[in-house]
Amino acid sequence: MTDNELIEELVKNNNTQLFAVLYDRYSSVVYNKCLSFVKSKEVAEDLTHDLFVQLFVKIKTFKGESKFSTWLYSYTYNFCINYIQRDKYNQNEKVCDQLETSYADVEDIDDALIFEIKAEKLVVILDKIDPEDKMILLMKYQDDMSIKELSTLLTIGESAVKMRLNRAKKKALETSKIL
Repeated sequence: MTDNELIEELVKNNNTQLFAVLYDRYSSVVYNKCLSFVKSKEVAEDLTHDLFVQLFVKIKTFKGESKFSTWLYSYTYNFCINYIQRDKYNQNEKVCDQLETSYADVEDIDDALIFEIKAEKLVVILDKIDPEDKMILLMKYQDDMSIKELSTLLTIGESAVKMRLNRAKKKALETSKIL
């Protein structure tokens, strides 16, 4: 049976044994492509398994406009790229968490200190600090957004939001001392 015939039959009957034939044909190719991305046999095996689980659900999207092997290569490539990007994001989150842990030793800036600054002076301070710091302070104190809301909006962890807020408050207070 050709790949196209196999897939056509698989889509019609949702037969897992037919999918097993596809798996046997292409698992080593997919594994090797995953291995070229991650350099770890265990992770490559996990990716191969996850990819084929996802492929079983998405096999209906194969239109037959190209060879199945070409389509599978593209699918595998995109799957691995997405994994690498998620992994980098997770590593950045871990770094932020580690920074927060080391930053936990530094004294938190009390909100009351920010509230003591007169409005006119605060306008000047906000104009002098970095736009990112200004933005997070305005969202927190003017728009009354919670840490969770800021985390969602900025697509960073809550610990990173707390760290950025504290850093922005510190810069605002340092700038107020200069003025």
